[in-house]
Amino acid sequence: MPKTKNSPSSRKRRKKVLKRAKGYRQGRSKLFKRAKEFSEKGLTYAFMHRRKKKRDFRRLWISRISAACKANGISYSEFISRIKKHGINLNRKMLADIAFNHPENFALLVNRVKGETG
Repeated sequence: MPKTKNSPSSRKRRKKVLKRAKGYRQGRSKLFKRAKEFSEKGLTYAFMHRRKKKRDFRRLWISRISAACKANGISYSEFISRIKKHGINLNRKMLADIAFNHPENFALLVNRVKGETG
C-alpha cells in the first residue's frame, strides 16, 4: 500500500510558518526550514520580552516618582515608606502618572506624607 503524504495539511502547516516569517530578510522568509527556525526564535523573544516589558515599565514609574520626589525635597524610599505608613493605597503606576501629569497634586501628596500642611 502506498504511503499517503497528506499534502493539504502539510501545505497549511508550511504556509502558517512562512506567514509568521514574513518580513524576515533573505532566505529566512522564503525557505521553509530557515523560516521555521527563525520564527521559533522570534516566538521565544516575544515570550521573554512580554515579561521584560513589565519590568521596564516598573523601572520607568520608579524613575518618574523618584525625580518628582527629589523636586519636592524627599527621597524615593522615604516617600514610599511614608505613603504606606499613612495608608495611601496608590500603586507606582498611579503615582508616576500623578507625578508626570499633575506635579502640583503630587506636591500636595508629598506635603501630606511629610506631615506638613497641604
